[in-house]
Amino acid sequence: MAPAQFELLQPPADAVSSLKFAPNSPTRLLVSSWDKHIYLYDTQDQEAGGKLIEKYEHRAPVLDVCFGADDNEAFSAGMDWQVKKINLETGEQTVMSAHGAPVKSVVYSKEHSLLISSSWDSTLHFHDLSNPNATHSTITLPAKPHSLSLTSSKLVVAMSSRLVYIYQLSVTSLLTSQANGSTLELKPWQQRESSLKFMTRAVSCMPNDDGYATSSIEGRVAVEWFDPSTESQARKYAFKCHRQPDPEGDGTDIVYPVNALAFHPNFNSFASGGGDGIVALWDAVAKRRIRQYQKYSSSIAALCFNSDGKYLAVGICPGFENGQEDYSGEGETHVYIRELSDTEAKGKGPK
Repeated sequence: MAPAQFELLQPPADAVSSLKFAPNSPTRLLVSSWDKHIYLYDTQDQEAGGKLIEKYEHRAPVLDVCFGADDNEAFSAGMDWQVKKINLETGEQTVMSAHGAPVKSVVYSKEHSLLISSSWDSTLHFHDLSNPNATHSTITLPAKPHSLSLTSSKLVVAMSSRLVYIYQLSVTSLLTSQANGSTLELKPWQQRESSLKFMTRAVSCMPNDDGYATSSIEGRVAVEWFDPSTESQARKYAFKCHRQPDPEGDGTDIVYPVNALAFHPNFNSFASGGGDGIVALWDAVAKRRIRQYQKYSSSIAALCFNSDGKYLAVGICPGFENGQEDYSGEGETHVYIRELSDTEAKGKGPK
């Protein structure tokens, strides 16, 4: 019987910034890293520790990566301020746009052929990929964006100052196709204040387009629904997690940042990963923890389920919560692939 988890044998040389499985190949995985590379793996051969297919070098640390229209197209965001398209077969890199500061996140909407990037210059860039000759459009944000996530119809932008903007992709897609390179004055469909009191670390949308979860640096997760009705908004909640009793035994908790969130593609459950080295699965609707996995050797940096929900990729590396500001990551960065049983991430229903 195959082990429930195995480690990729040729991990990045520095911290993992993001993990993305391909939309159509359940074992094809992209990993972006602070070591200025993106790694493409085939995770099928567990006994061999997966296979490193190719590495793609960048000029600066890569902060995010996503697949595009197919499994051979990828997009990257990085500390060189650029958004790039990468042909994973030829290795050719094309600059899509340049922001005025490092680019934190990049996401692709197949439903709208839209590529969206967010930068610490407090802007979003929208690229209409259905028109290769079109210039990207820009939306100015009121604060620095920390995380992006999207559904088939919506884009959620989590920013500093606890701001959350929700855009309807059909509207932004239409305006982007007409704008051709201008700055759009577009108000979000919804403007919210985070339910969490401290800085947002991650946001992840429900695949069924019902809502999203956010996490903070202060060991909490909030779950919210898009539907603006009073009944639906009354369902939102937040909870404490990723805390460990202080070994001093004075009754206080050591609180860790919740660095990563990922929704399962089929069940309304999600995984959270914290600075405590713990990955937990939660039932978003029933408000229950489904399970918690054995502690990893260091902080969870990134999580991603594959397209059929059978695998969960876990990227770990020491975080700054360990006081290792001079850490290089070499030899301490690991990527694990966990195989899930058919019902492992399925909720148990309300208590």
